[in-house]
Amino acid sequence: MSFINVDAASDFSYQNLPYGVFSTSDNPKHRIGVAIGDQILDLSVIKSLFVGPVMSKHQDVFDQPTLNAFMALSKEAWSETRRTLKSLLSATESTLRDDVSLRSRAFVHQSAATMHLPADIGDYTDFYSSRDHATNVGIMFRGKENALMPNWLRLPVGYHGRASSLVVSGSAIRRPCGQMRPDQTKPPVFGPSKQLDIELEMAFFVGGGNQLGEPIPISKAHEHIFGMVLMNDWSARDIQAWEYVPLGPFLGKNFGTTISPWVVPMEALLPFAEPNPIQDPEPLPYLRHDDAYTFNINLFVSLKGQDMSEAVNICTSNFKYMYWTMKQQLTHHTVNGCNVRPGDLLASGTISGPNPNSFGSMLELSWRGSKTIDVGEGKNRTFLQDGDEVIIKGHCQGDGYRVGFGLCRGTILPALSH
Repeated sequence: MSFINVDAASDFSYQNLPYGVFSTSDNPKHRIGVAIGDQILDLSVIKSLFVGPVMSKHQDVFDQPTLNAFMALSKEAWSETRRTLKSLLSATESTLRDDVSLRSRAFVHQSAATMHLPADIGDYTDFYSSRDHATNVGIMFRGKENALMPNWLRLPVGYHGRASSLVVSGSAIRRPCGQMRPDQTKPPVFGPSKQLDIELEMAFFVGGGNQLGEPIPISKAHEHIFGMVLMNDWSARDIQAWEYVPLGPFLGKNFGTTISPWVVPMEALLPFAEPNPIQDPEPLPYLRHDDAYTFNINLFVSLKGQDMSEAVNICTSNFKYMYWTMKQQLTHHTVNGCNVRPGDLLASGTISGPNPNSFGSMLELSWRGSKTIDVGEGKNRTFLQDGDEVIIKGHCQGDGYRVGFGLCRGTILPALSH
């Protein structure tokens, strides 16, 4: 369907066309690109080809070093851009295909590019929207009778994270130090976290924002959701356990959060939408919507230690296990008049499914450290060791093609001495 050859197993099919920000050794300027196969199409080179009624007035957004200005445009602008890209990349359109000089300037091999954060992320919110995950954690810390707090089935629970420590895939993560209380009969101690964990998550970027004091209604929420990335919300469980009462996550969470560099637009994901989960009790009216906004995205987490010859899968899950939808998350976030801005990032919370192999954190996979996680070659883990690399992958599977997200990876560095 495209003149660019794309392998059926590639995340970056003609049906995908995700946006990212990249640079190259011969041109260190950060610029906006679209991934297709093993190539990147540099939109700053072809910006003059966006001649539709909307984007002809906004070609300058493709000269920017981040996606924020493009995200700030309307859903109509995003759709028009996607239609233009599909036309330019199609097998029948000659503008790019047959212009050898333009093609040589417009395309960069992904292996020659360095990827960067796709947006200047002003604010970051992390939700807690997997019922299986919330139930598992509740059982561990409060018992089966009180697994879910009374508010959990009534609203999308979340907290404000730390935008400054969001990093792009491939960045190393330093093991954090902090206060912990491993022995409840003794005072707390200070030192490197001994229960460093992963959290399999996804996140979406906010497009056009809202004015302070003007909520985004559920009927309009999709117009403000630009696209999605993979995310690993690294967590220091022992630091978190001591600090989180009564105000919630703090130092156990804000030392590093990794996202994948390619933002998959919602239009590419809509063919994989499924009916939303049945919510009982029924949410209050402002959170109700009938249109399908739950997505069948296959998710995989693998781990490779310094003592291992290859990465081993430790989790296979799916984004469709989420209880609260992204539309509900965004609407609830703004219902009190809170303003969100283009480039803000809203995350799902840990994505766990109903089976043990679909649990999205080592806290659950090891059941709070009470059992080991087999990583092959006679090795095991309960939590992360220094040198461990965690790789998250995800894709929607179409008929002979994939809509995928690339990699979300990070390696643990030893703690700094204090």
